[in-house]
Amino acid sequence: MNRPRRAHVYASVEEFNDTPRRSRRRIIAASTVTALAGLLVLFILLMPIKYESLKPGSFVRIPAEALLGIGLAVVLPPRPRRVVAILAGIGMGLLLILKFLDMGFYAVLVRPFDPVLDWTFVRDGMEFLSTSAGRVGAFFTIGAIVVAAVLMLALTTLSSLRLSNVMVRHNRAATGAVAVLGTTWIACAAMGAQVVPGVPVASEGAIKLTYKHLQKFRSSLHDEKEFEKAASIDAFRNTPGDRLLTSLRGKDVMLTFIESYGRTATENPQVAATLDDGTRRLKAAGFESRSGFLTSSTAGGGSWLAHSTTLSGLWINNQRRYHTLVSSNRMTLNKAFQRAGWRSLGIVPGVTRSWPESHFFGYDKIYTSHDLGYQGPRFGWATMPDQYTLQTYQNLEAGKPHPPTFTQMILLSSHAPWAPLPKTVGWDQLGDGSIFNGIAATADKRRWVWQSNYRIRSAYMKSVQYSVDSLVSYVEKYGKDNLVLVFLGDHQPVPLVAGQGASRDVPITIVAHDKAVLDRIAGWGWQDGIRPNAQAPVWPMSAFRDHFLSAFSPNSSGPQAGR
Repeated sequence: MNRPRRAHVYASVEEFNDTPRRSRRRIIAASTVTALAGLLVLFILLMPIKYESLKPGSFVRIPAEALLGIGLAVVLPPRPRRVVAILAGIGMGLLLILKFLDMGFYAVLVRPFDPVLDWTFVRDGMEFLSTSAGRVGAFFTIGAIVVAAVLMLALTTLSSLRLSNVMVRHNRAATGAVAVLGTTWIACAAMGAQVVPGVPVASEGAIKLTYKHLQKFRSSLHDEKEFEKAASIDAFRNTPGDRLLTSLRGKDVMLTFIESYGRTATENPQVAATLDDGTRRLKAAGFESRSGFLTSSTAGGGSWLAHSTTLSGLWINNQRRYHTLVSSNRMTLNKAFQRAGWRSLGIVPGVTRSWPESHFFGYDKIYTSHDLGYQGPRFGWATMPDQYTLQTYQNLEAGKPHPPTFTQMILLSSHAPWAPLPKTVGWDQLGDGSIFNGIAATADKRRWVWQSNYRIRSAYMKSVQYSVDSLVSYVEKYGKDNLVLVFLGDHQPVPLVAGQGASRDVPITIVAHDKAVLDRIAGWGWQDGIRPNAQAPVWPMSAFRDHFLSAFSPNSSGPQAGR
């Protein structure tokens, strides 16, 4: 009888000893969850929107929004408090998503996310992922982002509810904390106190960010009217064809965009050497050149915005403006050459699907990636190497008997991610492009290049060198006396390469065998050669169309020079 009884007592004592241990564990677990919820809220409220600002010092601040939240939790009755907590949680989740979007846009396009105009980038982003990481990789990446966004909204809502309940249970402590921290916040705001330079202790960043985006939302809604007003002014709308581009009669004109070719490249010693060598090679072939800079309407991406800005003479810096433009009858450079009697061509190897906007620009014929017969591998985002694009243009058009042509061409090899990169081969070896299979197999892979910022920048510079060298070599081999080549960048590369605070300037060059062509632009003040230096003139990209038409058309009322 005693043994069972002792066993029973032992069991009771064990249960007694375990009870406070379990309670302590629950208290510790609950406190940990509460602390994590609080840290999450603070992280969301204090998180900067630029990657380079994401440092510990950015979080040494007192967020006014948190003090407001604690105050509401303390004073509101239960039902309204729960509703406010849920709305605040959803709001914080959306704020975090918005901050990540801003951070991504600043990292690539050097500007914040526009909630009205930027949703069209989703398709382009998916296409970039598909070509860089494969369709399966892109699918899982997008799926992971969506799941993470949903989970984050749920997590921020639960965190807000938990913190609200904790504030109520510890009403006196919460009230005291608000009083002390609120007084500290006011004092720090009045003194402009900063623990880290440029980062005020008294923070209201979330409120300011929300307000700025609301302002941006309103301005984006009104942007269309402002654009329509600007588009209604066109000095060349009614100019007859026999009064357009008369100084270029009989010339074959090429307007070539080099992807991501920005001022940053011209300032790099290796690229500068390639450009200077290109100037010497062109001169030896009988060609002279002049160069300047244009300020692009975009940076880091959005090449089509830069293309349409150059061709239309209008500032196209968002997708709505682009759609409005291509639905209008605005005269582009392509249409101007058409009207003046040239055959207008588009060599667009980056177009891989239907392109209805092509009808607006004014092409007699376009060659997309499917029309160029390339049988080699892709090089990153580029569907084919630039040298192949140029040779195929020569085979299909320029090398055959033809009337004077205006050709808009896009060269893609300097498009991110700059790995793998093609190499120059003999022009007679290009064939259908299959020669590049071996080159792609041995080239540096994207995964290796993107492990180091130095490697990324180096790969970018090499890609620009390749593109410029291909173009110069093409002129050396195939350039005739009637060739006029205009080549320019569309935008600067991403800030990771261009650097924080870099300008949006891109180089532009005119190359001609006929000296009379360059005499027509003497008033522009452009510099000799294909490498503009720091003192070269800078125009808005939207000014080029009118400057060009004015220079080569008689008695034009358009601008002659300057910014």
